[in-house]
Amino acid sequence: MIDIRRADTRYRGGDRQAGIDTRHAFSFSGHYDPDNTGFGLLTAVNDERLEPGAGFGEHRHRDTEIVTWMVEGALEHRDSTGAAGTLRPGQVQSTGSGAGILHTERNAHTGPTRFLQMWLHPDRYGGPPRHDRADVTLPQDGGLVPVASGRGHAGAVALRQADAVLHAARLGEGGTAALPRAPFVYVHVVRGALRLGEEPLGEGDAVRLTGCRDLEVAGAEGGGEVLVWEMHAEPSYG
Repeated sequence: MIDIRRADTRYRGGDRQAGIDTRHAFSFSGHYDPDNTGFGLLTAVNDERLEPGAGFGEHRHRDTEIVTWMVEGALEHRDSTGAAGTLRPGQVQSTGSGAGILHTERNAHTGPTRFLQMWLHPDRYGGPPRHDRADVTLPQDGGLVPVASGRGHAGAVALRQADAVLHAARLGEGGTAALPRAPFVYVHVVRGALRLGEEPLGEGDAVRLTGCRDLEVAGAEGGGEVLVWEMHAEPSYG
């Protein structure tokens, strides 16, 4: 099954007076749609845009895997594990909140900062929080690169979820990337233009694929950047 969700249908959240503009893929905070609470193991895919100095004050998470993919600018991160630093484009970060973690995030850039933040269910609950960060180099000739993984992919940040892998690709015009064969695949166009078969996809568009087999995305005019979640399970609460 192929379910295409266009960028302009996302719930617009955040606090624009505070310099925070968020586009949500699923129910989030004060917005609740009982028919759109997640997909596969994902519970949030937030396209975050922060004005200079804007950000999120100290807040708590638990039993959630948080993956941040940088698009533009610089994001300062501090958390109660002692981890602190600034994320920039070409970097990915995972935070496993475990039994509980406090963190803050703010734009540490003189211009706008944009990033994708994605939340998913862990495969086990509790335990100590952890933090992982990696530099990512995407080949210009296409092909998916694992950037966050619960399956031990070299160079990818770690996830406490053995049934999930996040891939990224940068596709030039005409370049292709085969999508994973998996029960649940989530495709998000970070920027640029792509195609899924004959269907055009633009920045912010997403595709939810159930029972994905033998499909690929291709770079359209000018090419584009894409994130692809490969998921082999739904949440288990047992």
